[in-house]
Amino acid sequence: MTSVNILIAVCLAYVSILFLVAFIAERAGTQGRGDWLLRSPLVYTLSLSIYCTAWTFYGAVGNAARSGLEYVTIYLGPSLVILGWWWILRRLVRIGRSHKVTSIADLISSRFGKSNTLAIVVTIMAVITVTPYIALQLQSVTLSLSFFAAAEQGVDVSTIDAEAAAFWIAVGLAVFTVLFGTRNLNVNERHHGVVIAVAVEAVVKLLALLAVGFFVVWGLAGGVSETLARIDASDLGRWQTDSSRWATLTFLSAAAFLCLPRMFQVMIVENDDERHLQIASWAFPLYLMLMSLFVVPIAVIGLDVLPEGSNPDLFVLSLPLSEGREGLAMLSFLGGFSSATSMVIVATLALSTMVSNHLVMPVFLYRHRDGASQSGDVRETVILARRLSIMGIISLGYVYYKMSGGSGALTAIGLISFAGVAQFLPAMIGGILWRGATRYGALSGLIIGFVLWVFTMLLPSFGPGAVLSAETFETGLLGLGLLRPQALFGIEGLDPMVHAVFWSLLLNVSAFVAVSLFTFPNPMERLQGAQFVNVFEHSGQARGWNASVAESEDLMIMAQRILGAQEARHLFASQARAQGLTGSLPEPTPDFLQRLERELAGSVGAATAHAMISQIVGGTSVSVHDLMAVADESAQMLEYSSKLEAQSRELSQTAAQLREANTKLVQLSAQKDEFLSQISHELRTPMTSIRSFSEILRDTKGMGPIEKAKYANIIHVEAIRLTRLLNDLLDLSVLENGQVTLNKQTGTLSELLDRALATAQASSSRDLKINRRHVNETIMLDTDLDRLSQVFINLITNAQKYCAAPHPELTIEVHDLGGVISIDFLDNGLGIPKDARELLFEKFSRIGAQDSNGAGLGLAICREIMSRLGGDISYLAQAKGTAFRVVLPQSKALAAQ
Repeated sequence: MTSVNILIAVCLAYVSILFLVAFIAERAGTQGRGDWLLRSPLVYTLSLSIYCTAWTFYGAVGNAARSGLEYVTIYLGPSLVILGWWWILRRLVRIGRSHKVTSIADLISSRFGKSNTLAIVVTIMAVITVTPYIALQLQSVTLSLSFFAAAEQGVDVSTIDAEAAAFWIAVGLAVFTVLFGTRNLNVNERHHGVVIAVAVEAVVKLLALLAVGFFVVWGLAGGVSETLARIDASDLGRWQTDSSRWATLTFLSAAAFLCLPRMFQVMIVENDDERHLQIASWAFPLYLMLMSLFVVPIAVIGLDVLPEGSNPDLFVLSLPLSEGREGLAMLSFLGGFSSATSMVIVATLALSTMVSNHLVMPVFLYRHRDGASQSGDVRETVILARRLSIMGIISLGYVYYKMSGGSGALTAIGLISFAGVAQFLPAMIGGILWRGATRYGALSGLIIGFVLWVFTMLLPSFGPGAVLSAETFETGLLGLGLLRPQALFGIEGLDPMVHAVFWSLLLNVSAFVAVSLFTFPNPMERLQGAQFVNVFEHSGQARGWNASVAESEDLMIMAQRILGAQEARHLFASQARAQGLTGSLPEPTPDFLQRLERELAGSVGAATAHAMISQIVGGTSVSVHDLMAVADESAQMLEYSSKLEAQSRELSQTAAQLREANTKLVQLSAQKDEFLSQISHELRTPMTSIRSFSEILRDTKGMGPIEKAKYANIIHVEAIRLTRLLNDLLDLSVLENGQVTLNKQTGTLSELLDRALATAQASSSRDLKINRRHVNETIMLDTDLDRLSQVFINLITNAQKYCAAPHPELTIEVHDLGGVISIDFLDNGLGIPKDARELLFEKFSRIGAQDSNGAGLGLAICREIMSRLGGDISYLAQAKGTAFRVVLPQSKALAAQ
């Protein structure tokens, strides 16, 4: 009889071989050798076998013995996904590669505006939902070891101290995973060593299960025909299924294939080539078929041969041992051990990455917010956080194993985790297919689905009286019959698993869709949504950074802390060469900052990398917000330019006219770009001042009334400034759309000019000499005097602000031109350059750098007002200074009697 000590020695030798294989693979990967194997579709396909854990190795046979062919659903779901949803997998892989996604939490948070709050929620959910799965691996290895120990000692397996064995197995798995998986930091460099080790373990567990199957069919049953006869004679040969359970289990296994953190790690993060999915789409279902090939024969023969009451989860071990095939039993144990260790390694690596990136690093950045990217060894902090996370996650698995008693069927434990991770599916699939999905919708759906999963499936798994009282099961939470964990809202008769999945996912999806429809995505969500939904069009595009204040030295220090000194120097030097520079530091261009952010995202996650870059560069989120705030104006400008271009093509008859029109369009486009930058600054500046001084008023204690009045006055002035800009935009929009209502009044031109001059000069501290001939101004006006006064005030204010003469003067002349009345406004300045006159009255037109304080809307508004009044406004090019002429028809101006 094989002793437990020999079995442990074999396991240690096996682990040592895996270490050696992983070490050789990593060494070859760093040296650029062995790509034919390391990046091959065969290795990628075998790495997907991480789906087949101890549950499928041991628990599939146990499930078949208990529930018949229901075990097939666990293999059917992933097969349907990889065959029928290949386009979804390809989209996920493309998103993962183009956005340097490191985990499912990173994917969801990146899609919804790089929300770290969402990443934290997903991370916590992932750790809790995977905990039962890790407990399952502990239970399977503990059961198999206890079975060997009991057989060696000749006692019943129930007499073995399983908890002590589980504790030391958990310690061994934690140490093994820490040593095996946290030697490198950048999770997007591909864990060649881990992937190769998982591929080797995939072969081992497949060979072990096939070997036991061949032994059972030809060694115990006597051949294929005899085996089929036994199957037909057994209860397993009868097709007895619960359609609701079949549909739910198939859906759960499909969702788990997409959403389990370990599956996301190997399928998305570790993918080197999208074309590998083409091979995996048929090779992986073939692997699953081979894994399930002998499940029913082993279950049927085990029920026939082994004593009644034998644990069906251990038939793959007990059948060889019952016939004295110790070598085969040891191979079977190694297959189960491989299934468990590969799952624990990859799952805890994925979860530790999520914990360090989304829980530890935000806290680290907050504590070092005055210089997180330049102080402290971030690299060592991340590695330490991941190692501690691995040990903590495995400890949670052991706690769950101990609390649940370690006696549940493996399949039941696995389904708890499957239902938990399925809560990620609506946010993940909805996020990559629906641009209207919002962060609040995803957050609402995740939280509601998770709470219902905990209440209806996780807590009841401990049994009545453990966490939930027996009264809660019978009468409901707080005595409310609608809140019974296995009969929620009074719906009875459903299988507990079907019940939990139905309600948790139904309310998850409902909340996700409803909240998304009633909330509006912020600018970053809209940008990310466009890039995710249209990933094949946007995967090569980079998001812009405002790099005007970035310093290459600071970026280098931060990159060295995270990527390591050698890799950071190599990255910066290569980028400097690409920019044509001779030094080792590149210019902080938007393209370089985008590349650096993606490299950092591979180590600390997209949200954290974005935050760290923002600490140095600054202002990214605000500038994007401002850009999107004026997106409607940008769309109007583009539409206006398009119409001008179409009219130019229709009216132009010669090449010269076409060239003139095209030149005008180029100028408009340049004005639009300049306006977007200007209006971004104009909106952000008063908003920033208002926010800053209001925070001072709110947070400063003991402030005196003088200081309060000072800061309140600043807020008031900035609010007026912001309101004025918004009023100009609104006024122009109303005028252009023809929605303005004219308020006709009667008054003299002289009085109107007096009022306009008083208003304009009251708002300016600069002296302006006015020259007028009042005798010519005795004209009665019958028009909208307020709108006409707005035109006069704008022209007078422009003269006050922009007249370049040392002693500015403004001459106002009134002329009767026969049928029309003209009012000329002439200053003694330098005039307007010839090349700028053509677009003078266009929206957002500003003349050189002198108009840095305006948005370029004043003259456009004047033109629209005069058009509505039936008059006109024009620039007088023949005048010496800057001169404008306002023309009113004779019907609006009558000579005074």
